[in-house]
Amino acid sequence: MSLRKPAKDQPNDFEFNSTSLEAANKIISNYPQDKQQSAVMALLYIAQRQNNNWIPLAAMKYIAKLLNMPYIKVYEVATFYSMYNLSPVGKYFVQVCTTTPCMIRGANKLVEACKEKISENENELSGDKSCSWMEVECLGACVNAPMMQINDDYYEDLDKEKTLEILDKILKGEKPRPGSYRGRVNNEPENNRKTLLDLKNAPR
Repeated sequence: MSLRKPAKDQPNDFEFNSTSLEAANKIISNYPQDKQQSAVMALLYIAQRQNNNWIPLAAMKYIAKLLNMPYIKVYEVATFYSMYNLSPVGKYFVQVCTTTPCMIRGANKLVEACKEKISENENELSGDKSCSWMEVECLGACVNAPMMQINDDYYEDLDKEKTLEILDKILKGEKPRPGSYRGRVNNEPENNRKTLLDLKNAPR
């Protein structure tokens, strides 16, 4: 789980830029006048994306005013859900799934790669402050295990070597290609199998 305590060093102010404010107003407009507080989760996500992958307390207060709701209610939502980062995670936030399907398929090797390339410890910024990593529960890509998420993109069918290559790219400021790293399209079966009957011809 991500750290649920806000960072010690906090900016004094926060407000949505024009792009974020436009997106926020569009979401708010989907709710009836007396139900607009329901947009809080979406607005927290917008704030996180704008603020380099984490949500400062000033952003929570700003959203509370925007939605005309108590600040403590926004704080409760932000601190409850682990998808909201309460302290800096860097430009690139690496989440390695280590739930059973990924672990069986070698997720520990992905963790090793993160320790070698980013930081020995979870939730600790790399030397250049550009990225951090953590273990997470299921990300819903079990068929393509093992996998990891970097910001909004999924990287699937990985091994340690491919993970190291991906991490090298983000540390250089490059964007790696998301998707399967064994050449699969979506969740298609491997070895061109089309039905369960093809299993009899599958390599063992």
